Amino acid sequence: MADQQQPSLPGCPFCAIGTTYPPSPSPNPDHELLSPPAFVVLSSPLCLAFLDIMPLAPGHLLVTTRAHREKISEVGEDESRELGLWLPRLSRVLANVTGVYDWNIVQNNGAAAAQVVPHVHFHIIPRPALTPELRNRSFTMFGRGQRSDLDEDEAAELAKRLRVELGRELERVADKEKL
Repeated sequence: MADQQQPSLPGCPFCAIGTTYPPSPSPNPDHELLSPPAFVVLSSPLCLAFLDIMPLAPGHLLVTTRAHREKISEVGEDESRELGLWLPRLSRVLANVTGVYDWNIVQNNGAAAAQVVPHVHFHIIPRPALTPELRNRSFTMFGRGQRSDLDEDEAAELAKRLRVELGRELERVADKEKL
């Protein structure tokens, strides 16, 4: 049985992105941007992925449900399957594009658990090697750590590269399924 779609919640930034970006059968490298910009990488029937506007590291992605769900306990079976499908694929895509092959996948539920936007989402956070200049930066998990503002020009270019690589990843998956 398909999950019932809940209407988007007025004022929820993730619902606004989901409403603006309809599902697409393949990644579109030239997606138009929202105002304020949303750097969308994936727009499927049940899920979305886009760059975090306050990233803990370059390439920090958010993967969320299209329908408004506050916590993981509210996510339906079909949404769960689709989230489970996209998380490893997007992890590979992110590693290939950033060249960072270590990452965290974090999911917070509720304000006490550091959930800032009350719409279920997973963070895929690249974790580069700790060079001397990075040792002083906080790599704290669970949403707390040193964040920086997203540079819109860099984000637009990165999102485009991620969409192109996601297209390649989908081709690799299709080729494996043919074997």
